[in-house]
Amino acid sequence: MSQTQEAGGTLADVMPKGAEPAPAPKAEPAKPRLDGLGRSYATGKRKDAVARVWVKAGTGKISVNGRDVAVYFARPVLRMMINQPFGVTNRRDQYDVICTVTGGGLSGQAGAVRHGISKALSLFEPGLRPVLKKGGFLTRDARTVERKKYGRAKARRRFQFSKR
Repeated sequence: MSQTQEAGGTLADVMPKGAEPAPAPKAEPAKPRLDGLGRSYATGKRKDAVARVWVKAGTGKISVNGRDVAVYFARPVLRMMINQPFGVTNRRDQYDVICTVTGGGLSGQAGAVRHGISKALSLFEPGLRPVLKKGGFLTRDARTVERKKYGRAKARRRFQFSKR
């Protein structure tokens, strides 16, 4: 064989006679990742808020820092944000959620809880991952507060100018 034939050869040319290539490994369906109590755990983050979220099969009860979600997040917009992953996946009132949230304000905390619920749901039911991914619920929103600069009133705000 010349060098030009070797460069353009196939796999059959290189393999010994009678040997067959190994079959491609089959992708196994993803298994749910649950703890001993039948819950899935995930961490959600948004701005400076961090939420630790446990999801288990239940009746749709959500508790945040030991309080009911309606008490902790009084604004309906924040409660709607938290329930979005369940609405997109058609799993409303099928899971109980227990979460602890620290840092940030209420809006950031609601975003962190939503992120954590989405991640925990995708671990509990791996088949839901494409739907949650398409909705953008599994992506961590990286926007944070810009730091204050010296010689400025805030991050970008300048002090008022006066000629006098």
